[in-house]
Amino acid sequence: MRDKNLSYNEVNNLIVFQENTVKHENRYDYGQLNLWTGLLFGLGVVAFIDEVIFHQLLHWHHFYDKSTANIGLVSDGLFHAFSFFATIGSAFLLADLHRKHGFWLKRWLSGIFIGAGAFQLYDGIIQHKLMNLHQIRYHVNIVPYDVVWNVLAAILILIGISLLLQTKNSLKQ
Repeated sequence: MRDKNLSYNEVNNLIVFQENTVKHENRYDYGQLNLWTGLLFGLGVVAFIDEVIFHQLLHWHHFYDKSTANIGLVSDGLFHAFSFFATIGSAFLLADLHRKHGFWLKRWLSGIFIGAGAFQLYDGIIQHKLMNLHQIRYHVNIVPYDVVWNVLAAILILIGISLLLQTKNSLKQ
């Protein structure tokens, strides 16, 4: 008769087997939705962080700085509403993924990193430089701020792509 005590490896294998077959058995069917849910969440959270830290706490800029302070505050409010709805919308999509047993953590995290980095890169290049809606900060040498802002965005995107490629490899197996 076999001993009822399982080794660490046997327990770990059982947990991994159960997680892959029961809890998230439909994750491969919902791979794209996991990615898009993460993208939306990453975009919303980074927009929220940007708005709270740089707009409200540090007072470095408004979303739109080419008019009066009142217009700047209104633009910040609209920007805040956008980030809030993106984050809440992604939470509903995430709940739906769990309900369908389709949640895939690594794929969702890849979307968060890509969404966060894409938003930050869009903000740093399109809004700051091409549209000239605002700068990160005024009355300082802006180059170090721009470099840190855009390099951080690229790092977030690369982390997300790395995670995404890992999930694509597991689809092939």
